[in-house]
Parts: sequence; C-alpha cells; structure tokens
Amino acid sequence: MEHKGTKRLETKRLILRPFTMGDGEAMYRNWASDDAVTRFLTWPSHKNASVSEAVLRDWTGRYEDPAYYQWAIVLKDGPDEPIGSIGPVNVIDPRIGMAHIGYCIGKAWWHQGITAEALKTVMDFLFDEVGVNKIESRHDPRNPNSGAVMRKCGMQYEGTLRQSDCNNQGICDASYYGLLASER
Repeated sequence: MEHKGTKRLETKRLILRPFTMGDGEAMYRNWASDDAVTRFLTWPSHKNASVSEAVLRDWTGRYEDPAYYQWAIVLKDGPDEPIGSIGPVNVIDPRIGMAHIGYCIGKAWWHQGITAEALKTVMDFLFDEVGVNKIESRHDPRNPNSGAVMRKCGMQYEGTLRQSDCNNQGICDASYYGLLASER
C-alpha cells in the first residue's frame, strides 16, 4: 500500500474534499445535530456547533498524516459546504490491506444516490491509488438503506454478527459487507 492522504476527489455531482475548520456550522446544521441521521451511528447527535468544531479540530489536525482519510461530501451544484462525511473509520490495517468505511449524510439528501456515489469514489481511490486489498463496511440490520448503499457499490454480504456492536439504539447486530480488489 502507498498512502496518499485525503486527496480531493470529484464525481459527476460531488466534490469529496478534506474538511476545514470553517465547516463546523454546516456539519452541525446539515447532519450532525439530527437524531434521525445519528439513530444507527456510534456517536451521539451534536448538541451545538462547538461539538462539531471540536470534531473538525481533531480531523483537520490529522490531515498531515498520509495514512489518514476523512472526506467532506459537497454537492458541485450547491454552496461549498459539506452535506456529509465518508472515510475509513479505523486506521487501514497494513497487514491485510483492509479499510473499514463509514459514512453519514444529511437527511435532506437521502435516497438520491449521493452516498453510493461517494462510497464508490472512495472505494476506487483506495483500491486504485492506495492499493488496499479489501474494503468492508457494516450496518445495523434495522437500517437496511445503509446495506443497500453497500450492495449498490458492489460489496457482497458476508454475514451478520449477532449483538456484536453498539450504536445509539443500544446493543445491536452488525451486518458486514465487503469487496476484494480481485473481485472488481
């Protein structure tokens, strides 16, 4: 693997770019404060924009590390503000070349194919430029739309681990999906 860091990526409709400290208010307003968005996530809704800004301080402070990846999802045909985030939620495991991807997008942009477009772009970057061997993700089975995003991007269902995870709903099952570089 050859780490490249959080490079700016573009699709037909999206710009995936590093977050900036100026993104705090948009992050808070567009998704991080919405209980419907965070319902099946592992972090609680932000109570105010200062919580979002604290998260961004951590993320932006890590961008100098070429092995760190965290993208803001921005619409090309809109203001230059993030509507969601996507990136490996754990450090990429160099022993097996695996990245576990997490994503989150504001409710106003659900069911428009935006998350799948962002995920496919990140997957292509990690496979083609970084050289990862496997990309995986998981979701609470009570949130089937997240699994649909994974399947739309070619990920294969690998199984459900019972009561193996915890999110804002409490202890939950975790349905895993993955794709190997050799399966593309």
